[in-house]
Amino acid sequence: MNIGSADLPKLRSSVLLALLGLATGAAIVYASLQVRESAERARVSATMQRDESDRRLRQVRDEESEIKQKSRLFNQLQQRGIIGEEQRLDWVELLKEVRDRRRLLDLRYDISPQRQIEGGKPGEFAFYASAMRVQLKLLHEEDLVRLLADLRDQAKALIRVNRCRVERLPAGADERSSGRANLQADCELDWLTARETPAK
Repeated sequence: MNIGSADLPKLRSSVLLALLGLATGAAIVYASLQVRESAERARVSATMQRDESDRRLRQVRDEESEIKQKSRLFNQLQQRGIIGEEQRLDWVELLKEVRDRRRLLDLRYDISPQRQIEGGKPGEFAFYASAMRVQLKLLHEEDLVRLLADLRDQAKALIRVNRCRVERLPAGADERSSGRANLQADCELDWLTARETPAK
């Protein structure tokens, strides 16, 4: 088949239509690629935002859990009397009660003035210690162990034992037969409390 010069005008419009179709197809493919890239960028951005939101939510939940835990601990310490002003009268009453209940012999004590041991900035909690020297006579060592356990369990303060010295008493025959004390204990304790430091 031969194409003559008379056929060129007819072919020109077909070629133009074909070129126009190719250009339109190329434009559609290009636009599709652009839309796909834009959608992929949007997906990546949305995933990053979701991950960041998840991270923040986890952080908030962790902080909330930590606050609840600290709040429970604070309430427990407050109920035990560890937070707030020291309650020396209660301490003395507790010592007398334990002495009577445990039938301890010759329990003597003295309490030193309270001293600050940690903290002190306004609005923060500061820790205070009141040193106590306890001297008592014992039938056996377990009396001392029970006394210290009772104080730790019941005192409206934290009890820290700094030192205890236990010595055997010189015993006469009459003391042994009557069940008198065999040992003497000399202990130094700290009664620890905490309270908020007031603003100056």
